[in-house]
Amino acid sequence: MDSSTTGAATTRSQAKAARRAELLTAAAAQMAQRGFAAVRLEDIGAQAGISGPAMYRHFSSKTDVLDTLLLDISERLFSGGNAVCDRGLPPYSTLIELVGFHIDVLVTKPDVIVVQDRDLSSLTPEANHQVRLLQRRYVERWVDVVEDCAAQGLLPTMARAEARVRVHAVFGLLNSSPRLPAMDSDRLRPLLTAMALAALGAQIGDGQSTD
Repeated sequence: MDSSTTGAATTRSQAKAARRAELLTAAAAQMAQRGFAAVRLEDIGAQAGISGPAMYRHFSSKTDVLDTLLLDISERLFSGGNAVCDRGLPPYSTLIELVGFHIDVLVTKPDVIVVQDRDLSSLTPEANHQVRLLQRRYVERWVDVVEDCAAQGLLPTMARAEARVRVHAVFGLLNSSPRLPAMDSDRLRPLLTAMALAALGAQIGDGQSTD
């Protein structure tokens, strides 16, 4: 294969990936607004400006779209959380970065978060298993950091089971943000950060910063 053929194939591949991403964005918006059950594959295509039959070049069914959406967001959270934890920062700084990372995902993918909270049960069994596995692993990375902070006296001493409950509570709090009343991002971010840290038992202002 010569360079011109390779270049054309790369361009086609990039165009297909861009179109697929556009369709997923349209699907997330439709499903967040109307619910998975009420959305047809043709509705997603119409929002993205393509015909219903053309949708089948990208996805085999509406459920395939949902599987892809929720697997993508779960993989993004898990890999991003790992990247934060693997930077080697002090435990409390790592915790701050984890909270900030999670909020960043919420800000960029609010529709997907709404769909995940409401329509997780509509996944195929295989996708449901993989999503829940990624979610559990993501939670455990957070729990490790919470325990490290507690060991240094930066959070209250707690059993791992309690740390896990607190992390789940933080996710519930943060993941509700797409449904909160509108607020400027520069005010909402520090508010959510402070609330998340408080849910983990941090004493904000006691030598610790949310910056």
